[in-house]
Amino acid sequence: MLITRPRTKLDAMLEQVSVAADAALPDRAAAVADTLARFAMLPGLLASCTLTPDPLRYTRHKLFSDPRGRFAVAALVWEPGQMSPIHAHRTWCALAVQQGVLTETFYGEGGSRESDMEQQAVALRLLGDTSHGSADPRSMHRLANLSCSIAVSIHVYGVPYEAFGEGVNLVYGG
Repeated sequence: MLITRPRTKLDAMLEQVSVAADAALPDRAAAVADTLARFAMLPGLLASCTLTPDPLRYTRHKLFSDPRGRFAVAALVWEPGQMSPIHAHRTWCALAVQQGVLTETFYGEGGSRESDMEQQAVALRLLGDTSHGSADPRSMHRLANLSCSIAVSIHVYGVPYEAFGEGVNLVYGG
């Protein structure tokens, strides 16, 4: 007997992300970010997911890995005060804030050490806000939860989930 579960909001989002990631667009990351924006503010979007925070660092939770290896989707859980290292990306990426507030800081050329990084701009990313980028070693940024409550963001990267460790971030500083 085949048992199926009801279709969720997350299922619908993942289908649309797959369509956007598959599109032959010059800026695939922007198309995926636009898709995430349509879903990120939906109440209960991640209700079927167990998103446990880690008190030591932000935590990635796999939501979907494309069977053909074109992209993967993860929810990142950020405790107050947690932040990514300063990094660029080895692949295209898109993100949307699903809960809370994140601060995205952009950096310019300066060197390979964090102390050499030159801050260029800061953007608050609120519920439903998105950001995206291409694979570009000069496009450096840091995400941080500078608020007093947990934040959750949804990230899509143009590599299989198993390649996140080596294939996503080009880290410049802690």
